Amino acid sequence: MLEARGLTKCYATLPAVNDVSFSIRPGEILGYLGPNGSGKSTTVKMLTGLLDPTRGEVLLHGKNIRDDLTGYKKRLGYVPEEALLYPYLTGWEYLEFVGTLRGMEEMRLRAKIDTLLHLLMLHPHRHATISSYSKGMRQRILLIAALMDDPEILVFDEPLSGLDVTSALVFRNLVKRLGAQGKIIVYCSHVLEVVEKVCTHVLMLRKGNVVAYDSVARVQQIAGLTSLEDTFSHFAEEQNAEETVAGIVGAMRA
Repeated sequence: MLEARGLTKCYATLPAVNDVSFSIRPGEILGYLGPNGSGKSTTVKMLTGLLDPTRGEVLLHGKNIRDDLTGYKKRLGYVPEEALLYPYLTGWEYLEFVGTLRGMEEMRLRAKIDTLLHLLMLHPHRHATISSYSKGMRQRILLIAALMDDPEILVFDEPLSGLDVTSALVFRNLVKRLGAQGKIIVYCSHVLEVVEKVCTHVLMLRKGNVVAYDSVARVQQIAGLTSLEDTFSHFAEEQNAEETVAGIVGAMRA
């Protein structure tokens, strides 16, 4: 089980994330939601060991991840929001580099790379430099890098960014299958329709604070609403969407 206990991150005296707690059991998929600036990315950085919390801790099976951060990262697959890759490596070279850092055996690594490049329709481009890749191609390379060592924990931060319709559909079904296989999954996204279909639980942040956390059905029941989009607006939106739209249209016509 992956747990966050009282996670807090302050910059100067301003809390970007304030006393956030949750737990994810094997097979559960947590949709981690919030407006821009709500603290989602800061939380993700603490969950992945990239950022130390000011207070609180992240635990895997009851042990603080800081006790063996290298070992924890070997059990983690992470797809970040921005596809920042080494532009002058080829796709194949980048994946070999990542797999080697993870300690994967060479023959197994090469077989995994070959298979996954075929499945994600990147094999014809395997020897092209990443600088020539589209955003969607880079996103698929990140996905392969996260999955190829069969990690126990997966953290996806806006994973659909840049993917075409077919790739996005494959990814959505893949997340559900990985959850069914017992993976621990954190899924950060603004695409609420997908979150509603694939996640077992949701946590909603507003200005660094948890405003809702439970199963998807239970959160909707508490709000008295039937769609996750309406539920999100009820709990976490910082402005009324309809009023904002009306104001924009009015300003255009003035």
